[in-house]
Amino acid sequence: MPHHPPSPDGGDPQEPLFGLDELTQDPQPEPTSFPTPFRDSLQAHRLLAIREIHAEPAAALSPRGQQIRARFPDARLIEVDSHWRIPDLHGNQGSADRWMRIKRETLVLGVKKTLTTRPNGRSADWIAPGPSNGCAMSCVYCYVPRRKGFANPITLFTNIDAIIGHLDRHVAAQGRKPEPNQCDPEAWVYDIGENGDCSVDALVCDNTADLIRAFRDWPTAKASFATKFVNPDLLALDPRGRTRVRFSVMPPEDSRLLDLRTSPVDRRIGVAADFLDAGYEVHFNLSPVVVRPGWQDAWTELLRHMDDVLPERVKRQASAEVIMLTHNADLHEVNLRWHPRGEDVLWRPDVQETKRSQNGALNLRYRAGVKRRALEELRGLLARHAPWLSVRYAF
Repeated sequence: MPHHPPSPDGGDPQEPLFGLDELTQDPQPEPTSFPTPFRDSLQAHRLLAIREIHAEPAAALSPRGQQIRARFPDARLIEVDSHWRIPDLHGNQGSADRWMRIKRETLVLGVKKTLTTRPNGRSADWIAPGPSNGCAMSCVYCYVPRRKGFANPITLFTNIDAIIGHLDRHVAAQGRKPEPNQCDPEAWVYDIGENGDCSVDALVCDNTADLIRAFRDWPTAKASFATKFVNPDLLALDPRGRTRVRFSVMPPEDSRLLDLRTSPVDRRIGVAADFLDAGYEVHFNLSPVVVRPGWQDAWTELLRHMDDVLPERVKRQASAEVIMLTHNADLHEVNLRWHPRGEDVLWRPDVQETKRSQNGALNLRYRAGVKRRALEELRGLLARHAPWLSVRYAF
């Protein structure tokens, strides 16, 4: 991976500090072909140019930790007692002012101590112990930073063998799925990326690849993860139908404001056939649906685009999840420090109310009537413009 020495102020001498206009989408044109592996490309380097690795000692010394350190040999290693408690990051209010730079230049390595698989029943049957927490992308509405404080770089868990061993035992204990449900008609579905983006994790190490390879050998189970990043390296992993990729999409004008550092929406849609042909099941997350003036017209245009460009083989197997925006007062305060323009559409007390989430957190959601009407309108738009896209789950 190419590396430039840091400038005296900690920045990159080859480029200025990230600005919001630059980060709303990658300013470089989308290439028509990708190097192999993609994670060694200039585009990947633009997303992740790691200078600091905060690591628990056991994580740094593990085989996976050594692999990660070898990818970023010039990064400074900082020993920490816990991946959750890093005062310079999570407890430092000033970190919010460096939100973008921290995501690009900082990694955290830890050992996942508690391995539990918990029931879900919405998007997936089960939530697996994830291989990461946090992300290099900067979706303004992301729920993960609500629990981490003022910074949210990628935390990678290096004990991937233990995670896979836990899942192997859990899958075996379930046996065959007794009856179809909204998650899948035949397989037990395990969400492996609840708190991160597996496509981005694959730029750093083989955690995602190891999980995909494990699931292809479990005939009663299927992995699932949502992503907003197109990583062509995943096309070579041969999932054999045992991994579901859910490309998250929203109107491009919303994405440019709220999905910072992600792949453009048309690119996510445009690779659906490639991923299907590579052996993945391909679904879509319509997520999040942000209620704002003109949102119906924006979603109409997006659905028409999907209907125009997606081939029939993608449409025949595609399904969707619809997720309305959920926000949080603490995240609102953090966002005001680095991207206040996003809060103009996310923070809407006139149409939002406080709700206790399933995990116990106190969040803001659209009022029941607002949410109900919006879901009805979106279902109507789907029926008119993308009738092939059935809704598996709406929340």
